[in-house]
Amino acid sequence: MGKLIPQSVKIAFLNLSRNGRRSALSIAIVAIAVFALTSAGGFGLYTYQSLEESTARDVGHLTLHKHGYFEQDEEMPLSNGLADAEQIVRKLISLKEVRGVQPKIEFNGLISNGSKSTIFMGKGVNDREFDMKGPFLDVREGKTLSSTSSTRYNPDEPEVMLAKDLAKNLNVTIGDWITILATTSEGALNALDFKVRGIYSTGMPELDKRELYLHIDSAKEMLVSDKVSTLSVFLLDTDQTESMTAKVRSLLEQMGLAEVVEVTPWQERAFYYEKVKDLYNRIFGILGLVMGLVVFVSLFNTLTMSVTERTREIGTLSALGTYPNEIIAGFVRESSLMALIGAVIGGVLTALTSVALMVFDVQMPPPPGSTEGYPLNIYFSPELFMYTTFGVVLICLLAGWFSARKGVNKPITEALIYV
Repeated sequence: MGKLIPQSVKIAFLNLSRNGRRSALSIAIVAIAVFALTSAGGFGLYTYQSLEESTARDVGHLTLHKHGYFEQDEEMPLSNGLADAEQIVRKLISLKEVRGVQPKIEFNGLISNGSKSTIFMGKGVNDREFDMKGPFLDVREGKTLSSTSSTRYNPDEPEVMLAKDLAKNLNVTIGDWITILATTSEGALNALDFKVRGIYSTGMPELDKRELYLHIDSAKEMLVSDKVSTLSVFLLDTDQTESMTAKVRSLLEQMGLAEVVEVTPWQERAFYYEKVKDLYNRIFGILGLVMGLVVFVSLFNTLTMSVTERTREIGTLSALGTYPNEIIAGFVRESSLMALIGAVIGGVLTALTSVALMVFDVQMPPPPGSTEGYPLNIYFSPELFMYTTFGVVLICLLAGWFSARKGVNKPITEALIYV
């Protein structure tokens, strides 16, 4: 086993052991720096992935809509809607990468409990919409919309789900009836009664005051139209978004709908995600720069003290014919050894923290514009750890080179008599 470790590494380790307390302190500083960088980066990776999944589940990995739908205001409900939705759905659902295609109708109007009215933002969806959204829709009371094909569904009692603050404002609960008034696609007024099926929270105060869900068939009846606002395409893997965007566009060209229907990937609708990512990237960049400077100054100080204490040793080695580059290489090996030991300790601490946060539920406070907190998790990324280790080793190599160069450049006679 001893033959596997080079003699130069053994000598570097013995030199570090001369002043074990000082070397241990430098290693601890490196370990803390690596732990801080990898844990902060791991938190960033967790945040990015969570925002990716929440956005993709909310709006779909791909959104199919009429050209200009998101840029132009509708004069009448569904005036910019898709008329060929069923034909497109049949084609898309046959693709093996597609998990589901969900039509959606977005509209607004007035909602009333009989004595009080307020405005709302409505979404007409089918029952599969909530399976696609997964855990990102927090149902507080009741249940999600039932399947219209189920024997338990009563067409005489059309269902609606209300956001929690909207339900609180109207003072309604599960089983109560409300009236929805909206403008049809032809400009007339239409009103229908609905029974409250569930109450949910989006985590966004502004949406919780206005949003509601109802069956897409009820929305079509309300608006007197067979069109839909958008088609949300949910994929099996978020990483397939780019390739599937091109594939769906090609499919629309084959159907002759490319000039009418536009495909928008989730990234182009994830404004919050992009802003958070830019903010975190800048924060982690500044954190990395500060930690790099701390490590450099610490190692430079440690090795400068070591060089000063070993000036006579350096003079003796030079007198015996040792080349200056060989002496500098010895100090560089010592600094790189401290960097590697510290990096390993820091990586182990990050891995243990990541596992601990999976066991213990630590909640983060709600982010700006939200009312719901979220669990704190840190991803341990081997790739991030390798990049961090490489950066720390490079910084330590520079510190070792700068500190050793001064001692080596001292004349041999001065070095031999240095006290």
